[in-house]
This record gives sequence, structure tokens and C-alpha cells, in this order.
Amino acid sequence: MTDSATSDAGLARRALAMLDLTDLGDDATEAGARELCARALSGPVPVAAVCLWPRFVAAARAALGGDSPVRIATVVNFPDGETAIAPVIRDTDEALAAGADEIDLVLPWRAVLAGGTAEAEAMIRNVKRHCGGRLLKVILETGEYPDLDSIRTASELAIAAGADFIKTSTGKTARSASLPAARTMLGVIASSARPIGLKPSGGIRTLSDAKAYLDLADEIMGPSWATPRTFRFGASGLYGALVAAIEGGAARPGTESY
Repeated sequence: MTDSATSDAGLARRALAMLDLTDLGDDATEAGARELCARALSGPVPVAAVCLWPRFVAAARAALGGDSPVRIATVVNFPDGETAIAPVIRDTDEALAAGADEIDLVLPWRAVLAGGTAEAEAMIRNVKRHCGGRLLKVILETGEYPDLDSIRTASELAIAAGADFIKTSTGKTARSASLPAARTMLGVIASSARPIGLKPSGGIRTLSDAKAYLDLADEIMGPSWATPRTFRFGASGLYGALVAAIEGGAARPGTESY
């Protein structure tokens, strides 16, 4: 194996361990959720988590069991970010009761951009309280913001209200993750008084894409910062490219749903 291939394989192995393998397609099924769980465990290294609709959490928990290294994430207030607080809290409680380990909450970003920060703060604080010790990732939907200052403001708001991770995108809009948005978010994370993670999500499909985001994290946060506890990729289409780089073969098909 050439030095380049060895380097690519090591990078791919690192990125694969940080992947949230995702199926949030409109045509998602319970059988597909079980297949996603099997894929999560079948690669060269297990992925960090599977992320699926709340209605499939129980099936995922049954498929993975109670001692799996793969965590179960699900989404609330997804994808529009316009559900009222009470139903979002109910959805959170039901997902956690069904076996979810992590909640990915869409920020009410339209309200935030219009100056309605109190609503967003209340939602994050309430969902975090119901999460207990479980991980809360707040999806900012950065591709819809007019400028990087707005992304910085939303990042600061989410962290102040209790987010454990800030995440770029749902993958359901025309513009998803971008390096400038990630750089801005990492800048806020670096100045935070407590540990916060980053999840770039949407449109990340190649080993080169993954390298660009990991290089950025290494530059801003230091080379030992990015681990599954602090950094995730929300990009199931990336799975095949990473496995191919590790195994030196053709890319396995993945499910690109965000």
C-alpha cells in the first residue's frame, strides 16, 4: 500500500468513527432502520450513531441492543423548526422512552432571524431539561442565514440555552453545511466556557470533504479535539467513500438523506 493510500485509510477510519449514519428520507421504513443499524456495525469500525425518525427508535434499539457502541439519535422540531414547544417536548420524551441516546433539535431559526430569540431559548432549555444527561444537538440551519454574523449569534444562543453540540443543517434545504459556517461555529465553540461539539451535516460526500472539515477542526481546536464525543458528520452518503478508502475498493452504496 502506498503512503498516500495509508494516509487516506487512516483519515477515513478516523472520520468513520465520527459518522452519524442517517436515514431521514420521506420514504424511510422500519426495515430500512434495521438495515441502517446493521450497516452501522458492519464497517471496518462502528460509526458513532444512527440518526432516524422518532417512530423508528424502538426498532433501532431492538436491533442494536442495550450494549451497542453505536448510539441512537433522533430528530425533533424537524425539519422546518416551526413546531410549538409542547409537542416538541412530548416528542422528545417519547423518543427517549423508546431508547434514544441523543436528540437533534431544529432551532426555530426563522424566529431567531426575525428577532424572536426568547422562543428559541425556551425551546432549547426545555428540551435539554427533558434530555437529562442525554446529548442535545441543536440544528441551526446555517445555509438559510444571510451572513456569518447571524450564524455566530445563533451559535451563541444555542450554547447559552444548553446545547451540547451545534449542527449546521437538516439537509432538507438547498444549502447545507459549508466551511465558512463551520469555521464561525468552531470560533464560538473555542470561546465557550464549557465543552461543546460540532456536527457538519448535509452535502458531505467524499473523503476530501471530510478532510476539509477535520482539518478545520484541527486548526481551530487542536489536533486531539475532534473525537466522536466532540465532532460528528451528518452525511450518510459519506459512508461508502470512507469504507472504500479504508478497504481500497469501490465505494459501497449509502443512503444520502441529509
